[in-house]
Amino acid sequence: MSASTVTVPLWVAVVLGALALIALVDRLFAPAFGWWMRRRVNRAIDELNQRLKLKIPPFKLARRRQLIEQLMFDPDVLKAVEEEAKARGEPKSVTHVRARRYAKEIIPAFSAYAYFRIGTALAKRISTALYRVRIGAFDESSLYQVPDDAAVVFVINHRSNMDYVLVTYLVSQSSALSYAVGEWARVWALQSLIRAMGGYFVRRDSSNPLYRKVLARYVHMATASGVAQAVFPEGGLTRDGSLRPPKLGLLSYMVSGFDPQGARDIVFVPVGLNYDRVLEDRILTAAASTPKGERPSFAFNPLVLAGFLGKSLWQRLRGAWHRYGYACVSFGRPLSLRDYLHDRGVDFRALPEQERFSEIAHLGKRLMQEVGNVVPALPVSLVASAVLADGGGGQSSLELKGAVAELMERLKARGAHVHIPRQDQEYAVEVGLRMLLLRHIVLLEDGVYRANPKETMLLAYYANAIAHLLGAEGAPMRTSSAATAGAKP
Repeated sequence: MSASTVTVPLWVAVVLGALALIALVDRLFAPAFGWWMRRRVNRAIDELNQRLKLKIPPFKLARRRQLIEQLMFDPDVLKAVEEEAKARGEPKSVTHVRARRYAKEIIPAFSAYAYFRIGTALAKRISTALYRVRIGAFDESSLYQVPDDAAVVFVINHRSNMDYVLVTYLVSQSSALSYAVGEWARVWALQSLIRAMGGYFVRRDSSNPLYRKVLARYVHMATASGVAQAVFPEGGLTRDGSLRPPKLGLLSYMVSGFDPQGARDIVFVPVGLNYDRVLEDRILTAAASTPKGERPSFAFNPLVLAGFLGKSLWQRLRGAWHRYGYACVSFGRPLSLRDYLHDRGVDFRALPEQERFSEIAHLGKRLMQEVGNVVPALPVSLVASAVLADGGGGQSSLELKGAVAELMERLKARGAHVHIPRQDQEYAVEVGLRMLLLRHIVLLEDGVYRANPKETMLLAYYANAIAHLLGAEGAPMRTSSAATAGAKP
């Protein structure tokens, strides 16, 4: 029998060769490469855990697909799926698909490389480029007494979207934090980086019981597994500069099922932030003056952003650009949930729903009080407070420095951390005053410093950052929208 020859077009041969190569890579090289990469990643994580105070738990390193499956077969989630299916009159399979969509939206895809090599490097560069970053109060001995296996939760006041960046940079030598991030960050590319950094997305205004249950179970699972987290109890940025009352959603998810006799404690670390300049301050104060009942507008204007960046670049090229003053972070004394419940004589799991909510509200109030106690007083806040206290009469340079010095002493007497650059009180006044003069928030006329009537709300915004540290005498300033009609939006 003679051999026969089959002739095929060149393009068919090329396609078949490409498919054969793909199959070879998929079946032989890809598994080998994946095994090699996993070994390198595991070795790198072991090295990281050697130096990190708060080690990265296995839950955080688990594959995202495995976490989704674990969440979808959680008994509480399955029960919520069944209840919603009955309420809507739809097949359970349809409701289950919707719950899976929620889980995919929430659960992060943590990458140690993205966090420690990309995220923290960017966080450091951005933070130090914009601010003179300082650490304020820091009780090192108590922080390092936190048990290694505890689930640590950093509780932070929320002044700026820079908070995420600043805290990530400062805590990167001790831990990899997981943040709850609002829907504002769900944009292409950014959301992938946030997921890789361990952040999980939250629909803050959602009242859907199924979504809430999926979110609650994920937060509970992460906390019970020892994932280090950072939360902003205020639930959003402060609009007038003062501390806001806590919202209890995420806190409730973390602590409701806590077992005081269990192996793992939950330890809350209060973190207080303050800035000499908040990048979003005009947007926030404009929102604060929105009439009651109307939804504030936070429309993004690319022309405004482009103008801001262009102006900053031009100032940098001319050597006239200055950083936005100081950004300071203080860490308070850790609060053990186990010890807190022992002192209160309660167990959240044994309480009726209403009593449990009341007890969690008490815990939230206590945590916000601890956060407020460690908010540092910075030059701009000090000068703004002294200028507002004058009542509009105006002060000379000597009078203003005397008023700020007196304010510093009152704050120190109350145990507050006052950041004095170079340990020079006069220089601190000059730093704060320069920032306010450059922005025309304070005016200098005939040697007298007084508040710009058009910028009263912005001045109060910075004074309110430390008003709670002064007690009743430093009650937050409230300014009507009419008084700020001339303020820039």
